[in-house]
Amino acid sequence: MADPRLKAALRAGEFIVAPGIFDMISARVADRMGFSALYATGYGTVASHLGVPDAGIATYTDMVSRMARFAQGSRTPVIADADTGYGGLLNVRHTVQGYEAGGVTAIQIEDQEVPKKCGHTPGRRVIPAEEMALKIEVAVEARKSDDFLIIARTDARTTLGLDEAIRRGRLYRKAGADIVFIESPESEEEMRRIGGEIDAPLLANNVDGGGRTPILSRETLAAIGYNIAIYPALGFLAVTRALEQAYAHLLREGDTNALPAGTLCDFAAMNELMGFPEVWAFDAKWAKAGQDGGGRQAAE
Repeated sequence: MADPRLKAALRAGEFIVAPGIFDMISARVADRMGFSALYATGYGTVASHLGVPDAGIATYTDMVSRMARFAQGSRTPVIADADTGYGGLLNVRHTVQGYEAGGVTAIQIEDQEVPKKCGHTPGRRVIPAEEMALKIEVAVEARKSDDFLIIARTDARTTLGLDEAIRRGRLYRKAGADIVFIESPESEEEMRRIGGEIDAPLLANNVDGGGRTPILSRETLAAIGYNIAIYPALGFLAVTRALEQAYAHLLREGDTNALPAGTLCDFAAMNELMGFPEVWAFDAKWAKAGQDGGGRQAAE
């Protein structure tokens, strides 16, 4: 079931900051932080699961179980990347139903051609706007709960210009999208135009490490008309750099004795994060029951 708290937060005017999660360790860490939502990134999930570029290689089957696991393993509402809906209108219906059944709270569908390309990279091509509007209508009809939010993304800015991207954003909102996502605006001025010309909750994609869009503060984003800021790459970029540094130290030194303080998570803390105390308590309970001669049967 979709989590109603995300829709309620948007209605209440809360600005949503959502970190990118890409595996269950990142999901568990982020879930404890107190964010209002988590963003399950397609780039990071495809990279961590398949080790390939986010270029339309991953299928619905590859992704739905992982998105469901993120949602079911988190207490925080999950916004999930669903690329193009993995095909045509029938595929979109199937994708929406699968993601919603898995416990996702919001699904992001984009208007790229198949196979899609990662946002903020060159060569993205879009389908006709009216075709995408039909996808949004199908997505809205397919969901079981109004708490399951439809995010319509357009990649038209990079190839067709900002005017066309704004036109598409308005059209997708009219088709029923709960949230509009104009991908890759290239300046604060462009973002101000988007905020002023599209009457819908808006999502800003903040790609750390060299994205096409300036990363504005949440205060500025809220002031110019945005409602959600996602940081899809933050987690996997941070983890990749940390791994490079730790592995390089091991290769150079031959052991880990001189790793700088604070480089590693404490092993006991990692055990707690992953839920080992519950496992140990379970084992202890049933080991004692066994020693007592079979639990309930022994009591009889």
